[in-house]
Amino acid sequence: MARHIRKGDMVIVVSGSASKRRGADGRKVRDTTPRKVMRVFPAEGKVIVEGVNVVKRHVKPSQSNQRGGITEKEMPIDISNVMPAVDGKPTRVRFETRADGSKVRLAARNGEQLGPELKKAR
Repeated sequence: MARHIRKGDMVIVVSGSASKRRGADGRKVRDTTPRKVMRVFPAEGKVIVEGVNVVKRHVKPSQSNQRGGITEKEMPIDISNVMPAVDGKPTRVRFETRADGSKVRLAARNGEQLGPELKKAR
């Protein structure tokens, strides 16, 4: 099945714990800033989004990392929790097969094409 999210897409996290940020008054508010997808795991149904679900890991010193210490790392979130962003707003995705045989992803909000063709015309 075709995925509605691909690497490099700008997405908005719409649900889950990663969708909310602390506001100035201490309340949790919805975060609507579009962020970039760094990696997609289609078999697990997960994505890694830049700056979302960041955890701290304690790293032991090694040959390659002589200092060790605490590093921050983005962890995967479920693919159903993100939606592509068009004009700063989340949108659903439609798939369309064109007359020449190419397959493309379209934003349901305005019909704009999302990214390059999925399948080239023959």
